[in-house]
Amino acid sequence: MLCVVKEFTFDAAHNLVSYKGKCEKLHGHTYKLQVVVCGERDEEGMVIDFIELKRIVQEHVLSVLDHSYINEILQQPSAENIAEWIWNRLYPHLSTERYRLSEIRLWETPTSFVIYSK
Repeated sequence: MLCVVKEFTFDAAHNLVSYKGKCEKLHGHTYKLQVVVCGERDEEGMVIDFIELKRIVQEHVLSVLDHSYINEILQQPSAENIAEWIWNRLYPHLSTERYRLSEIRLWETPTSFVIYSK
């Protein structure tokens, strides 16, 4: 089995409403998103075309999250909850007989990230 990995960035603001600390105040991040799709190669030798993967992520995730106030999308937009939301948006489009979404990695800062997989 092979895995195809593509990285993206997006900018967004949020505040953690069920949190006591400086992150309860409105602030923003440049998030880094890594999408991992694993499976078998097709007749062209690819698991999934990078262009197709980019289109799916752009259409179903980045078009919603980039330059957004994430609290309007998620009640408690922790990195963990955002990663799960991204998984749920992508999984129906990245799950076929030949390949499937394997993992989401979401960096909130350059040194802090969440891994979501099922």
